[in-house]
Amino acid sequence: MKVVVGISGGVDSSVAALLLKQQGYEVIGLFMRNWDAAINNDINGNPTLNNNICPQEQDYNDALEVCKKLNIPLKRIDFVKEYWDYVFTYFLDELKLGRTPNPDIMCNKYIKFDMFLKEAEKIGADFIATGHYARIVNGQLLRGIDDNKDQTYFLSQVPKEKLKKVLFPIGNMLKKDVRLLAQQNNLITAKKKDSTGICFIGERNFKQFLSNYLPNIPGDIINIKTNKIIGKHIGLMYYTIGQRRGLNLGGNSNRGFVVGKNLEKNILYIAFEDDEEYLISDACIVDNINWYGKKVNKCTAKFRYRQKDNDVELKWYDDYVLVQYKQGVKAVTPGQACVFYDNDICLGGGIIKTVLKNNEKLWYL
Repeated sequence: MKVVVGISGGVDSSVAALLLKQQGYEVIGLFMRNWDAAINNDINGNPTLNNNICPQEQDYNDALEVCKKLNIPLKRIDFVKEYWDYVFTYFLDELKLGRTPNPDIMCNKYIKFDMFLKEAEKIGADFIATGHYARIVNGQLLRGIDDNKDQTYFLSQVPKEKLKKVLFPIGNMLKKDVRLLAQQNNLITAKKKDSTGICFIGERNFKQFLSNYLPNIPGDIINIKTNKIIGKHIGLMYYTIGQRRGLNLGGNSNRGFVVGKNLEKNILYIAFEDDEEYLISDACIVDNINWYGKKVNKCTAKFRYRQKDNDVELKWYDDYVLVQYKQGVKAVTPGQACVFYDNDICLGGGIIKTVLKNNEKLWYL
């Protein structure tokens, strides 16, 4: 059986390829170039160079070394235009609406498990594989056994029919064991630092990066409790619900947090330590639903990647679901994913559109 593995230049995809090779598959590596590194700048505005090699090229060189070590071929494919059209444009459009998008989820949906799958099929692949911490058992998407690394949240928009041709070789492993296996097999990526944040931004100044694509429109910061102006924001797109850092509120900076936005008036609303009730909602409307099986009325859900599971009740409508959580949850944020679970089984997910409390829309947008 022929498997095309997405080799990113990191330790997870390296070990995924190693395991498949050990299991007797015919393994082909494929490196995806999704962003034009020539337009990348570091935190000081300079091109991101590492010994005159941009990080993307360094990743490719590491991927090449891994494939040489494993004696498998490595192909390189350019998805820069597709990434721009389907992921980055979505990212910018959501920011314009005052929401907090998750482009990595859309990258999985449109690039890694669509464009990449089509490319693999062109070269006769029976399966594709990636280094995600997730499992597929009896056709169902399950959490990876490493609770700290489980990535089903980011896979929740991948259609079920695409998952039929996907393997997750490291889904049954702990991260520490993945690194140990890489070290035992002398892979160059064994001790390589994990990438963090949005892939196309990298180790750069987020505000400076975004200013290349969206205009900064400063406005007032208002205390939601007193309705008094307490500062100036640098553009609503730079803030998300629950954010505490970078608010520039003088002596109050350490105590304040974002609770809402008014796009029409260009206002950022802030509350303080004793007023966390402004962050709490009890329901939300979720659209863009991708569901894997029979619809249920009760399950658990995560509204952010690192969040614990929350008990929820679901009311289904034609093109959205009303998600209710009587216990209340902090900082549920429009634009983020809401992902549903039945224990380890990922039931599907959608995108948070509107956040409610006592049947009324909150101040979020």
